[in-house]
Amino acid sequence: MKFIVIGGDAAGMSAASRAKRHQPDMDVIVLEKTGDVSYSACGMPYAIGDPERKIDGLIVRPADIFRKKQGIDLRTGHTVTAIDPENKTVTGQTAARDPFSLEYDKLLIATGASATVPDLPGIDLPGVMVLKTLEEGRRIKNYIREKKIQKTVIIGMGYIALEMGDALRGLGIAVDMVKPRPAFLPWMHSDLANVVRSEVEKNDVRVMAGHVIQRIEAGKEGLTVVCEDTTLPADMVLVAVGVVPNSGLAKTAGIETGVGQSIAVDHQLRTSAPDIFAAGDCADAYHVVTGQKTWVPLALRANRAGWAVADNVCGKEKSLPGIAGTAVFKVFNLEVARTGLNFKTAADAGFDPAGVVIQTRSRAHDHPGSSTIFVHMVGDRQSGKLLGVQMVGREGVAHRINAPAVALFASMTVDAFSQSDLAYAPPFGPTWDPVLTAANQLLKKI
Repeated sequence: MKFIVIGGDAAGMSAASRAKRHQPDMDVIVLEKTGDVSYSACGMPYAIGDPERKIDGLIVRPADIFRKKQGIDLRTGHTVTAIDPENKTVTGQTAARDPFSLEYDKLLIATGASATVPDLPGIDLPGVMVLKTLEEGRRIKNYIREKKIQKTVIIGMGYIALEMGDALRGLGIAVDMVKPRPAFLPWMHSDLANVVRSEVEKNDVRVMAGHVIQRIEAGKEGLTVVCEDTTLPADMVLVAVGVVPNSGLAKTAGIETGVGQSIAVDHQLRTSAPDIFAAGDCADAYHVVTGQKTWVPLALRANRAGWAVADNVCGKEKSLPGIAGTAVFKVFNLEVARTGLNFKTAADAGFDPAGVVIQTRSRAHDHPGSSTIFVHMVGDRQSGKLLGVQMVGREGVAHRINAPAVALFASMTVDAFSQSDLAYAPPFGPTWDPVLTAANQLLKKI
């Protein structure tokens, strides 16, 4: 059997490696358009923010290890330009512009996602950066060092924008953040979003939400982000307004796409074309709370989906239940986490949501070092189901979110979750854990 994988990061290399473990004699070919494979993209803001760290330190496993130790035919610098599902071939060209064509028995599309680039005049000027690939991370880190950047404007206020704001301030670089929409973190309850915004502003990042951006200009003094009502000078501009799935190859091949133009897959990661799978940031997933399709690019999902594809390719039937959208990020001294639905997405999915916000402590009330934790919890009035949780705090948030995440996978009610036997010791939390306190308060509403 010939198993071809398009894309050599989390999903692609996980699938290729596992397929080789299952069937060492299988002909596994990975086609990766860049020179980088198997790296921790999530670590790039932290590596950029530390002058002593090298971006290449984020490479989990070099390409030669896959080739020499696992026998994977890993071909970097190979860009696939077309898939022919009827004749079961992929075609493309190498970095040297030599054409290639390969037949496959099974195919995995693991093309990932790309940074969204808004259609703005000046978006392609030198010094205007995006951050998604390792090469983009290298470019930003080198640019900061070589140009001695003093001032940056970040367009966007999502995960990457906030993490990069933190990293740049740590380097002593002045930061303005700007975006057209007025809400700071629109997916988060306003009480919690205000806590995050205050932390960002306390660290001398200017937050400018609700300013429509018209263009980016270059002049003798550097770059300028021109808005309808203001201008923002910068030595560098970072565009961090989100990502889009790289589904163009699939769409051109007639493969069905779904939410956000991601590649539509079933629970076994099969696409609408026979013998073609898709996994990672290019593919959609089922939401475990709604049962509906969603698209949330997640590192763990990419690795897990790659494993599942390999199992199915090798005849070991594997089905994935889906995702809850669990995520966490650090911004200055805060941990910010979420899982499941918020109030709006719960209502949009047909639930009758009720929600509470509670403020409690990260440790027992008299234990030194205790700080405030905010919890927003949403449940369904009709069924009593737990639907989602958001948390913000200086400690005890990043791993605490895992308890409600597991509860969502188990389809627990708020009442059942409130009876969970969670660990207690004064240095780690109050007797009533913050998520249990939130559940008890939510029960009063549902």
